[in-house]
Amino acid sequence: MNLPSPIHGAIVRRIETLLPDALLLLVARLGIAAIFFLSGRTKVDGILTITDSTFELFRTEYALPLVPPDLAATMATWAEHLFPILLLFGLFTRLSAFALLGMTLVIQTFVYPDAWPTHLSWAAILLPLVARGGGIWSMDALISPRSKM
Repeated sequence: MNLPSPIHGAIVRRIETLLPDALLLLVARLGIAAIFFLSGRTKVDGILTITDSTFELFRTEYALPLVPPDLAATMATWAEHLFPILLLFGLFTRLSAFALLGMTLVIQTFVYPDAWPTHLSWAAILLPLVARGGGIWSMDALISPRSKM
């Protein structure tokens, strides 16, 4: 069923008013930040003490080519804490989203290649953040007027 053009236009304008880009980018930032931050929390005791089981996981299941397991475990744990916090505030949004997208590609390629639906959904959230930034409801927008979009 096709709606007449004026009705369709009114509906679209109403939806755009209710769901501005700033809200969509905020929800994307918070949603993907939660996924990665909670994953990072499983790798530590206390604030940032990486557990022995995390190092073992990177020696076995998460083993990467060319990157020593202890270095990979440390980098991944710090990344899963730092970049989500930056996304929470919308600070260095593009950089943070790009870093987590890179991490997602590494996980997809070397760790869990069969988990592509999950990784594709993460990429779908991260790509608009890389392309558009944190939006007007972000620290980036306060720091640089060019970052408002």
